[in-house]
Amino acid sequence: MDNYDIKNVADKISEAISQEYSELEKLNVMVLGKTGVGKSTLINNMFNEKMAETGIGKPITKKMRKIEKKDFPLAIYDTPGLELGGENSMRELISEITSEINKGLKSADIKEMIHCIWYCVATPSHRFEQAEIDFLRNFLGETSKYNVPVILVLTQSYSKNDARELKLQIEKENLPLVNIISVLAEDYKIDNDFIIKSYGLNSLAELMYEVIPEEVKRTFITVQKANLELKKQKAKAAVKKAATAAAAIGAVPIPFSDATILVPEQNAMLARITTIFGIPLEKATIVAILSSTIGTSATTVLGRSVVSNILKFIPGAGSIAGGAISAATAATMTAALGEAYIVIMTMLVSGDINIEDLKSFEGKELIKNIFKKKLKNRKDEDEEEIE
Repeated sequence: MDNYDIKNVADKISEAISQEYSELEKLNVMVLGKTGVGKSTLINNMFNEKMAETGIGKPITKKMRKIEKKDFPLAIYDTPGLELGGENSMRELISEITSEINKGLKSADIKEMIHCIWYCVATPSHRFEQAEIDFLRNFLGETSKYNVPVILVLTQSYSKNDARELKLQIEKENLPLVNIISVLAEDYKIDNDFIIKSYGLNSLAELMYEVIPEEVKRTFITVQKANLELKKQKAKAAVKKAATAAAAIGAVPIPFSDATILVPEQNAMLARITTIFGIPLEKATIVAILSSTIGTSATTVLGRSVVSNILKFIPGAGSIAGGAISAATAATMTAALGEAYIVIMTMLVSGDINIEDLKSFEGKELIKNIFKKKLKNRKDEDEEEIE
């Protein structure tokens, strides 16, 4: 097991990441609303990819287009320029939308079903027009039989007071909506001295996660970027699972020379965390992270030298002379690696660092210090307790 090269490990992690992505079911979100309500801004600030670019999307009906991007497990069903003029026009629109929903249900394929619907109303309009009330009442009456959650999103909510007043106005209609969420999808600059900070997207993401089908929850965690806490929660759960598995492996003490039997479990954990955060990592970046955390260069083999490097950071873990890794030490090593990786992924998503930074000397030192800190922090923690 002493010839377990880090580059080989990076290859295995890359393969595992690809496998994780391939197992994600496609998430389908329908977005409705009149022209100018800010649907594109909402969509582009909720998801990792710029899905609502002008001119993209395949028409699927006279009034609807389907927007997809290659190798990204999300489809947006958009109604550009939604107009609600006249009863015949309204009936035709509702018929087209419900037909698309029904088609997905009849297929019995989760990838073809509509999983959530947003209906967008612009807060600056200060009113919920009768045409929209009539449309939504009829539309919700039709869609209720399909059990698809409908969320009303108050977009462009620069004024929270205006948003509250409009929400109260809409609530008086007693429409069967999942909820009404006020959102300002991106910062709004009043002048050089005053900027209204964005808000509400994290609440919309949290609500969506609650109401969408179980089969697409993993996908949503990956493709959304609005709620970092959701990602961190799921990543910590992946670390806890891997640490528990590592402890089980270490229940029969592992000879130091055979410590690489932990590697497949750790590979799977890192792949799962990478997928949760939705960050594309090249092999060189994975090598940089691994070499910094386990304290070897990209060409050094895993085995006794690596374990020795790791264990010197774990108070009371023993040494090579001790002969074996215990369950507690196996769990600590795995958990510290996972927790450090979560910190790095969080910094990448937050824009505190970029991927290229991780390959620099300073970036590698940062990773190493994060890992060492996580190892030391776990000295007095229970082997299955993940912060």
